[in-house]
Formats: sequence, C-alpha cells, structure tokens
Amino acid sequence: MFQPNMFESHHHILDMSHKTPENELDMLRDDEYESKSGTDIMEANSGDDQDPNQRPNKKKRYHRHTQHQIQEMESFFKECPHPDDKQRKELGRRLSLEPLQVKFWFQNKRTQMKAQHERHENTQLRNENDKLRSENIRYKEALANATCPNCGGPAAIGEMSFDEQHLRMENARLREEIDRISGIAAKYVGKPMLSFPNMSPHGPTRSIDQGVVNYSPQQGMVGEMFAANDLLRSVSGPTEADKPVIIELAVAAMEELIRMAQVGDPLWVPSSDSSSEILSEDEYSRMFPRGMGPKQLGLKSEASRQSAVVIMNHITLVELLMDVVYVYTIPPFFSLQQMTHINLFSQWSNVFSGIVSRAMTLEVLSTGVAGNYNGALQVMSAEFQVPSPLVPTRENYFVRYCKQHDDGTWAVVDVSLDNLRPSSISRCRRRPSGCLIQELPNGYSEVTWVEHVEVDDRAVHNIYRSLVNCGLAFGAKRWVATLERQCERLASVMANNIPAGDVGVITTPEGRKSMLKLAERMVLSFCSGVGASTAHTWTTLSGSGADDVRVMTRKSMDDPGRPPGIVLSAATSFWIPVQPKRVFDFLRDENSRSQWDILSSGGLVNEMAHIANGHDPGNCVSLLRVNSPNSSQSNMLILQESSSDSTGSYVIYAPVDIMAMNVVLAGGDPDYVALLPSGFAILPDGPEQHQGGIPELGTSGSLLTVAFQILVDSAPTAKLSLGSVATVNDLIKCTVEKIKAALASP
Repeated sequence: MFQPNMFESHHHILDMSHKTPENELDMLRDDEYESKSGTDIMEANSGDDQDPNQRPNKKKRYHRHTQHQIQEMESFFKECPHPDDKQRKELGRRLSLEPLQVKFWFQNKRTQMKAQHERHENTQLRNENDKLRSENIRYKEALANATCPNCGGPAAIGEMSFDEQHLRMENARLREEIDRISGIAAKYVGKPMLSFPNMSPHGPTRSIDQGVVNYSPQQGMVGEMFAANDLLRSVSGPTEADKPVIIELAVAAMEELIRMAQVGDPLWVPSSDSSSEILSEDEYSRMFPRGMGPKQLGLKSEASRQSAVVIMNHITLVELLMDVVYVYTIPPFFSLQQMTHINLFSQWSNVFSGIVSRAMTLEVLSTGVAGNYNGALQVMSAEFQVPSPLVPTRENYFVRYCKQHDDGTWAVVDVSLDNLRPSSISRCRRRPSGCLIQELPNGYSEVTWVEHVEVDDRAVHNIYRSLVNCGLAFGAKRWVATLERQCERLASVMANNIPAGDVGVITTPEGRKSMLKLAERMVLSFCSGVGASTAHTWTTLSGSGADDVRVMTRKSMDDPGRPPGIVLSAATSFWIPVQPKRVFDFLRDENSRSQWDILSSGGLVNEMAHIANGHDPGNCVSLLRVNSPNSSQSNMLILQESSSDSTGSYVIYAPVDIMAMNVVLAGGDPDYVALLPSGFAILPDGPEQHQGGIPELGTSGSLLTVAFQILVDSAPTAKLSLGSVATVNDLIKCTVEKIKAALASP
C-alpha cells in the first residue's frame, strides 16, 4: 500500500502530468488510498476531515458502484482526471453519490492508472537490460576470439582497446540510465528498485575528466571548441549529494522565471529610451524575498526582458535550446580522424555563436518524459562573449530545466550553481534566466526572454562600457534579436527551391544548400576566435589604448576544413564616429571593397552569386570574384556572409579555391573546403537615440572589431617568425586606416 508523503519534494519534476499546485496536493493525497479494483472503493475519512480524538474504525466498509456509475465516472475521468469540488458535487448529484465517494473513486483511479503505467515501464526496462547483457556477452566473445588481420594470431589488447573501451563506456552509461529510471519508477509504484549487475566491472566511473577531450589548438575547429580545458576542468560534475539541491533550485527558478516573464509594472519598467524593459531591484527583492540569496559583494545586477515572434515551431525551438553537446559522449581516446565524423557542435551554440563561445553539458539529470524535453534537467557550463577582445567573457556553471505548462507554453530556465562551489570566486552568476515559448499558428512562436545576471564588469574596456551597461551586449534584446535573425536564416536553408531573390551561378537547390552550409561553418569559425575567450591566449603587439592589436597562433594539422600550417589570428577593436548601418553597408558592398581589402589589389569585384537569407537586404551570402590586375590572383573567389539585426552586424569572408567552389555549387560536400575566415563585427556604441522621432542605434558612433586569419607557413612544424607577426600587424593597421579614411569622407 502507498504511504503518505513518500514522494520527494521535487516529485513533480519527474512526473510532468501534474500541472497546478492543487493537483500536486491531490497527488500527495492519492497515496493514502488504494483500490483492489476499478469498481471497489473504501470509504474512510480523509486526513483533512478526520477527528484526531476519534478512534479509527477497525472495520473498513466498501461500497460497490453500479455499472452505470462506473461508466459515467470513467467517461468523466478521460476528460478531467482531477475534478474540483464543484464538479465532484455535480457528478455525485447526477449519480446519487456523496461528493466524498466521488473524490475517493477518482483518487483511486489515478493511483491505479499510474501504477499500471509504471509497471509497464519497469517491464520494458527489464527487457532492455536483458538485451544489453546479451549484447555485452556477444561483444566479449568477439573480443576474446579476435585475430590479428596481419598475422592471423590472437589480437593484442592494444589492438582492441578502442572497441573495448567504447563498449565499456556505452554499457556503463546505459546501466546508469536504467538504474536511474528504475529508481524513479520504484518511487511511484512502491516496488524495490531493480538491481542490475555491473555489465562492465572495470568500466570508468562517471567523472568530468573522463569525457574532456584533451586536444591542442593546432587541431583546427575541434581544438577551438575543446582544447581549452581550463573552463571544463575547473568545473566538476555534481555529486550525488548535490543533485537533490540542484533539482529543488531548478523548480524554484522555473517558478521565478514564469512570474518574471508574465508580470509587468512595477516589476519591469521601461528603459530611458523605451526600447526595452529593465528590472526594478526593490520590487524584485519584495516579490522574491528568498531567491538565490543576497547579491555578492563586488557584483552588479543586469536584468532585461524582451519579447518577439519568430519563424520557428515551438517544439523545434525547445529542441534547439536543449541540444548542447554532452561531454561524456566524446571518448578521450578518439583520434582526430574519428572526431571529424562526430557532430561536436550543438544547435544552441551554433545558433547563438556570436554570444556563446563555448558550451558543454556536464551531467544529464533527467532526459524528460513522453519522448520530448518535458522535465529535462541538465547541468552545464558555458562561456558568453561579445565579439571583441576588449570585453571579458562571462563563464557560468548552471542547471538548465525545461518544462511544459498547462496552456501549451514551454519554459526553459537557467540558474547558477555557484553555491555548490563555495571555494570558487565567481565573476558572473545567473539568477533565473531563460525564455517562455508560446505556440502560434503557421509554425510561428512567441518568445519572451529574461536575462538576469550579477557580474563584475570592471575589466570591460571604457569604449564598450556604455554598450554593456545598457544591456545590448549580454541582455535579453541581443538574445532575441539573434534568434530572430537565425530563424530567418534557417528558414532560408530549408527552402526546397531557389527563391526569386537569389541570383548568379547557383542553379540547383542542392548547390544553394551546400553554399549556405559552407558559409555557416565560416561564421562559426570566425565567432569562435574573435572574442576574448579563455580558450585563447591573446598577446598585445603594439599601440596603446583601444587600438591594440591582439594576436594568437595555432597549428592546423589533419583538418580538411583548414589549410595545413601555422595560422596567425589578429584582432583589434576601435571606435569610429560613423553610424553602424553606414559602416555595415560600406563593408559588405562589393563596389567599395577595393577601398580597404588588400586581397582585391585595387581590382574590380563582381558578385557571382547572391543568396538572400533574411528580410533585411543586408542579410545574405555572396560569392565574389576578384578581377585583379595581378594575373596570379585572377582565379580567386571570396565567400562572404553579411548579417544585421537591431543589436549588431557582421561581415565575414574567406578566400576560396575556384575548383573547390565548383564542387560546392554542384551540391558537393562543403566540409572539405579549406577556410580561413576574416571579417568585421559592428556594434553600436550605446543605446538607442531618438532623432526626429526615429530610433537609431549608435547615433554617435560604432564599435568596430577587425579580425584576420592568415596562413603564415604551410609547414605545421615550422616556427613562427617575428617577420610574419610584423606583417600581420602592418596589414591590420593598414586596413583600419583605410576604413577610417573612406568613411570620413561624406
């Protein structure tokens, strides 16, 4: 028999069928009753109605309902398994039953249905475990009987280490998943937890170091995402003792996020320029007196909220936010060649590549129920950036929780777990932040985004301080604007024909998709190296103040997406007294390219192909041909993507080989086209200013970041010369001066 209060305080994370506080209370009361069948019901006083001085009746009285009563209540149960008092009274009057009898019947029916479901799930788990054990036995036999392909003799252990290690890790992961789900099911059906034998007695334990790939930066884009172990190794996965605390914190964060997303004035007040909403800290402290505790000394609050309608299905949007690469799925013994066949980049990092420089899921506490992310809970670490080496990145260790609510709304919330690491000093922590997603007709969704952080931003350079303080650098408006732009881009990628806006040498939908895929990889590579990520060690070359040139080097080896050799990256950020839109239009226009681009060498630049991927005319992918006076460069092509939204713009480009591009235009695989992207990030220098009633960003000027990647030596083993560094320094300085001079003229 079920016992009262058998559920943990966080039981409603695991069973998402309970929607409201009243229903959750009913479910706790469900466990006080048990029915032998769907037709028998025991009449007794509930815990709320029983007189404490009255001795309980030793004899239990049962009441058998008529077939008509059962049919009517069964029919009502299908529509509403949790009737309220009014509905119970009406149903009892119609069926000649007491409301308390109706209440007991529905409680027992819910308990019975839940028990049947969990028993069925346990049966499936047992069958799955049997299959895994059989498969494990087959693998062990295959490993024991394996022969060397060269000599025909028994295979050495070293030769089989990859398969064996992969088998051990996979079996350990599956066993833990089965144990976890069985434990959850046992709590609901009152059965002992299934105990499965350890299918891999020597399998590795689940620790953070197990899945971190120790690759150096010379390994190309893989290295950019995974070489910086300082972020990952500095964060350990949660302990078993931490997990109940994490679940409780996630539930509280979800409740806070929903209220913050739905409540208006006085919690949220318009900003000075009326372009966004800012948080009233006094009202927040009054409304959420407990929360995550007081603000830490030395940290300042940043909170903003933004809403928009985006071209994306609500389920797809939830999957995008929850798809973050899982560190444990990348075995440390994989070679670089094997790594190239694995999708290492999550949808979340890809879509928000300008904001998220790195992200990892460290532990999955719940995968959700009903085949979706409803109830999914995962512990993560991430690094957030502004596209400039002058703005320090913000690192967070947090839990992400996804839940579907009554009205079809989905919510995804993040909250920092710094309280689980008391010895660490956090420069940034996330109070409940995330978004509410509401389904709209025709595949659209309404998104309300809340960003609420506490941060030490004293290391931000002075020219970026206004941008950071107004929330355009890390706030909700930038997240929503980026999402809107990327949804438009994804819609363009999914097009099965060639829209009328596309012109040039692209003649097939396959060629169009291949070119867009190549451009996406170019953008990801650029964004991963332009900011002040801790994955890179920047060195100041020359100058002073904001005009410093920051450089880093890496070796590219065995990466089909990059030319082999030593790659030198250089970036600088500076202020220019020109509005962002004018800077963007100047840099993306092929007719003005010769004024700043050394690759064009003063020649004419023609657009051979144009793919529109947004409602803004500046959002497009182009293939440019340089008709250079220098005959050696006559076959050079430039792939370029330009994009703009209300918070910033990018112009990113890379020289490409004409033969490789012919393969792409024919619909071939673009992953093997070598790219070294360079480009520009254009941000406003402050909040919106209203000029004559028309809002404009960065009315007084723009913050421009220029970044180059150059192959300085085709031999990966060569040493970087001071001459190469000086050449790149001169190149970036010369480009900056040309841009300033060209934009200074009316």
